[in-house]
Amino acid sequence: MTETTQQINVGKYEIEVVRKDIKNLHLSVHPPTGRIRIATPLKVSDEAVRLFAVSKIAWIKKNQQKLAAQPRQSQRQYIYRETHYFLGQAYLLNLVPHKGPAKVILNNHQEINLYIKETATREQKEQAMEAWYRAELKKHIPELIAKWEGRMQVQVADWGVKKMRTNWGTCNIADRRIWLNLELAKKSMQCLEYVVVHEMTHLLERHHNKNFLYYMDGFLPNWEMIREELNSGLLGFVEWG
Repeated sequence: MTETTQQINVGKYEIEVVRKDIKNLHLSVHPPTGRIRIATPLKVSDEAVRLFAVSKIAWIKKNQQKLAAQPRQSQRQYIYRETHYFLGQAYLLNLVPHKGPAKVILNNHQEINLYIKETATREQKEQAMEAWYRAELKKHIPELIAKWEGRMQVQVADWGVKKMRTNWGTCNIADRRIWLNLELAKKSMQCLEYVVVHEMTHLLERHHNKNFLYYMDGFLPNWEMIREELNSGLLGFVEWG
């Protein structure tokens, strides 16, 4: 039987329940938004899962509060000298009046020059920056995939970049396709590489079990430190509601 996913509500908490061939219940709270997930053996009843969740409410609340308290950027307004991040480094935004199509150019590892019409709205500036982030991220992903395909002896059929609220990456095992979060353009290269390796490892092991951890330890012995950097650094703006 393949794994199945459903949503349950326990009080104000929405919880993703994943049923699969495992022996024990596992509860986790995921950055950046505090998404709650319970992995459960196939034979555990819905009521037992709900009671398990109820017994862990204090733990869930504590860990969501820790995530919410992490330093985050306020929503970017795309104004002069505002701080923006690219590949783990902070830059100051410089707006350059420009009549042609919007473009972005880095200046001396200190400034991001955004060439855009003076009448551009905040949303138009955001779209221009996101287009640049996407293009830059796509320059680095193929070389990382090629590097790790050789080392891991797996083949990625397709990959893409998209905005995701709750995951740094995902892997469609059947289609051998990985997706990477656009926000990774703001993180360091080792963070990007960690997410690529993590998702590609799912082509060897579907579940986050001991076998998966064995592979990760072999591929990236310091992966836990990199994951800490990824999740504990200054995070992007997230609406908690």
